Amino acid sequence: MKKCLFVLMFVAILFSCKQESKLEITSPNGQISVKLKTVENKLVYNLFDKQINLISNSEISILQNVSVKVLETKVNQVNNTWKPVWGQFSEIKDHYQELEVSLNYQEVPATLFVRVYDSGVAFRFKVDEVSKDLSPSYYIQYGLSNNDEIFSPAGEGKPLGPLSIGDLANTDLKKQILKMPLLVENHQNKYISLLESDLVSAPGFDVMKLYFDKESKLLASNTKFSSTKNNIITPWRVILIEDNIGDLLTNTVPLNVAAANKIEDPSWIKPGKTLWDWRVHGYTAKDGFTYGIDNESYYRFIDFAAENDIEYFMIDDAWYTHVEPGKMTLSEKLDLDKVIEYAKEKGVELLLYYDRRQGDYGDKELFPYYKSLNMKGIKYGFMGPKVDFTRDAIRMSADNNLLIDFHDGPVPFTGVSRTYPNAITREFCHAQQDSRRAFTPKTFIRMALINALQGPLDMNNGIFDVTSVNAGEREKGPRKLNSLQTTSVAEAARTLIIFSGLVCIPDAPEAYGEKLDLFEFIKEMPVGKWDESKVLQAKMDAYISTARRSGDQWFVGSVHAEGGTLEIPLDFLEEGKTYTVTYYEDTKETNSKTNPETYQVRTSTVKKGDVVKANIVEGSGHCMWIRTE
Repeated sequence: MKKCLFVLMFVAILFSCKQESKLEITSPNGQISVKLKTVENKLVYNLFDKQINLISNSEISILQNVSVKVLETKVNQVNNTWKPVWGQFSEIKDHYQELEVSLNYQEVPATLFVRVYDSGVAFRFKVDEVSKDLSPSYYIQYGLSNNDEIFSPAGEGKPLGPLSIGDLANTDLKKQILKMPLLVENHQNKYISLLESDLVSAPGFDVMKLYFDKESKLLASNTKFSSTKNNIITPWRVILIEDNIGDLLTNTVPLNVAAANKIEDPSWIKPGKTLWDWRVHGYTAKDGFTYGIDNESYYRFIDFAAENDIEYFMIDDAWYTHVEPGKMTLSEKLDLDKVIEYAKEKGVELLLYYDRRQGDYGDKELFPYYKSLNMKGIKYGFMGPKVDFTRDAIRMSADNNLLIDFHDGPVPFTGVSRTYPNAITREFCHAQQDSRRAFTPKTFIRMALINALQGPLDMNNGIFDVTSVNAGEREKGPRKLNSLQTTSVAEAARTLIIFSGLVCIPDAPEAYGEKLDLFEFIKEMPVGKWDESKVLQAKMDAYISTARRSGDQWFVGSVHAEGGTLEIPLDFLEEGKTYTVTYYEDTKETNSKTNPETYQVRTSTVKKGDVVKANIVEGSGHCMWIRTE
């Protein structure tokens, strides 16, 4: 009897250990792991990197305050590659291990998916049916260390931070002031980002927001499910982990967990560069011509675009005076039909603005109307962070073969460029030449390292006539004269550093025409058609240096807020090849406050292993175009 009892106890112990082991999943390289357990009828996770506990004892739930039991687990393994329509890479590896956990919330079955990559993890719930008397919400805690410091986007303001987790308990933060993507500087020299992906595939959920729960003393996010449906698929809650801060920007986990491309034939979707009229209104060129909302102004933009291989010209607000369903009354200053025909003759595609404040007449008529005008895309203003509305707009624009660029506090639909690649960019930042509440050399680097984590960013970099802008020789900003601290070289570099499917350059054709040797860097840049992207070095509030490859060409852009020498190793080049490099750089006379348009262009040769010493003045930049002949 004792022997039988001993055997039964031994089997029970083995079974218990086996069950416990199933609640752990490890990355393919064995470095990152997630361990789940139930504590007081709650599901809790711990996140480790090389045995370092990055996030500890944190609850995750789809039915908060309802007891949960683990029923069974299953492990899936995936290792494949896929090709995006456009992006920072021409091919992306999708390699992960996934733990599929079957749960029971008091007779409500649910499934938790935990995917672990070599550079991050992602969590998603699925519930097939939930009773109407329950209130589902996607709740997750982030048990960071008290010594960890966080940075958060702040709309069009300067991103918040650094705020230590330990100090948050005593900080009077307004509710929901912390936004994703949250960037964490871990006290053990790791860089972490907290964000979400594939919200576009999760009807009923709003944008993820974070707050500091003073009761648990943990960061948390709690997004309620508000839908008449009783089946639930949540967005992915994503945690990126890197040794270098810049690598967060090229981390592909948010794209990998997003739904695959839903556009059957995406051949019409072309990333590229666009000229833009809005910030040029009122500018007088040296020949005496003053830009405005009229045909002659637009012909000038189109001519320059055609001559310099710029794919698009964007016409902004005030081209119409009245809106009706499927119809707009054009401004008397403009004959849009002639502009459309002129652009067609020159081989330049047009993008056209729409302002939601002019009236909510329904997108069912709006997008077919834009298609009837032979527009290539729509710039959508003042929709705001309305998730369902934005999701529908993306789908309807795709149905009408239109690119869409969201402005004015848009939804950060991270990963959507995979699912709907017509969602070409969005202004989830403080764009150039606005009121200048936030735009400084340091703030640019903050937004490049924080706001840009959510995906393609429309920041409107590329001002070449800095002196004219600072003198107020434009109708549309800046509101405060001499408030733009930058240089022409820095502006060229920023167009590469900030990733977007549509690089919108905001200056007059004449401003670029007078600096065609510098404009060469932008002209030759194959926007959105990158084979490979790297952030070579970056430091918050100080500098960033980014390299992107297309074929055998590399483009490198750097900026330095404080000024100094950046040593840029060319280890990314191929062994045994000699490359021609064109440098676009500061001179001894360049000064971002008093002499911002002075630069030099020179050509040399480089090879793998060389180190370029880029001397950059305060608030300026440095560019390189590297190619084989």
